[in-house]
Amino acid sequence: MPKRKYKISVIQLNLNDVAENNLKKCISWVRDAASQGAEVILLPELYSSHYFCQSEDVENFALAEPLYSTSFIAFSELAKELGVVIIVPFFEKRMAGIYHNSAYIIDTDGTEAGLYRKMHIPDDPHFYEKFYFTPGDLGFQAIETKKGTVGTLICWDQWYPEAARITALKGAEVLFYPTAIGWHPKEKEQYGENQYGAWMNVMKGHAVANGVFVAAANRIGLEKYIEGTEGIQFWGASFIAGPQGEILAQASHDKEEILIAEVDLDLQENVRQNWPFFRDRRIDAFGDIVKRAIDK
Repeated sequence: MPKRKYKISVIQLNLNDVAENNLKKCISWVRDAASQGAEVILLPELYSSHYFCQSEDVENFALAEPLYSTSFIAFSELAKELGVVIIVPFFEKRMAGIYHNSAYIIDTDGTEAGLYRKMHIPDDPHFYEKFYFTPGDLGFQAIETKKGTVGTLICWDQWYPEAARITALKGAEVLFYPTAIGWHPKEKEQYGENQYGAWMNVMKGHAVANGVFVAAANRIGLEKYIEGTEGIQFWGASFIAGPQGEILAQASHDKEEILIAEVDLDLQENVRQNWPFFRDRRIDAFGDIVKRAIDK
């Protein structure tokens, strides 16, 4: 029988380094999380490099890796050694000209439990992801692992209630969001608090509306590698929320940290019984949701 309780972890790191160093660093932090009892462990988005999407530069495609190469081999061995599930976000080279922002879900025996490709791709100042990433084609998934059934969405997916809803309806107990989000330094004073607050609130809303646990892992640090720009100050603040939006663990804005919280499926069931949002959905009235716009 699946466990009714298990511990999840998000790891918040500064990843402004080369791939080899970031890999070693993440392996070390995953070991630390496992030693503290974590059973499902999440790394930040695009863990292996600095956030290269600040510019449109074809040389950055060299950072991508084919499926089941460096990242998969390293974390597969680690997951099997530690007996944990590891969610590993990486830059996938599918073929020349087709690249994805992806995540492995690696099971406790080192096998691939699932693969997710980011569905929503942003194009904002210094977040030029449409230049690099083809939108995902694997859909929204609930992945069964030996620890629990999890759903992985990636960063910009955070803003879409449809993504959270479908993943939860498919059976995900936890929505994991590997993330790379931060402030433009010039905007932080004026807009920073509202931007950060909206980011947290929308995911807490997904937790409430779907009766699921939510875990988001972000980066920290100023990543400034393009001459003449101020870079991006990643705001950290990784967190784990329960099925009523309650904060179970919260990280700082500027420190590398491990967060751990318990997923309690009996609590989740009780919340859904008392707040039966799934029961009361008017699926007969939702047809317009698949339209790009509802024209008058």
